[in-house]
Amino acid sequence: MLEHQTELKENIGRDFDTYKRLLPDVARAYEELPAEVYKDGVLPGKIKRLMALNAALVKGCRACILYQTDLALKAGATVEEILEASAVAISLGGTMAAGEVTRVVRFLKEQGLLPESGKG
Repeated sequence: MLEHQTELKENIGRDFDTYKRLLPDVARAYEELPAEVYKDGVLPGKIKRLMALNAALVKGCRACILYQTDLALKAGATVEEILEASAVAISLGGTMAAGEVTRVVRFLKEQGLLPESGKG
C-alpha cells in the first residue's frame, strides 16, 4: 500500500504539537532559531529552504523532507527548483537520497503539482 506523504506530514505535525504543549519552554527556544535562520537575508528564504531540503534528503529525515518541501513551496520555490535541488541531494547522497526523493515526488503528486503517472 502506498504511504500518503500528506497524511504522514499531518500526523507528525500533530504529534510534535503535543510535544510542544508538554514542553512549552523547549518549543519556544526551538522555534526561535529557525525563525531567524530562514528569514530573507543575503540568501533568500526560498534558497535556504531548498538547502535544508537537500540536507534532509541526504540525511533521510522524513519529517524534514516533507516539511522543507512544503515550506519551500510556500516560500515561492517552483516544482522545478525543488526537483533540481533534489538532484543535488542524489549526487551527494547516492541511492539512499534517491530513495528519499521519491517521498518528495509523492508529496508533490498529492498536492496536485505533478501528474500521477507518465512523464512531466
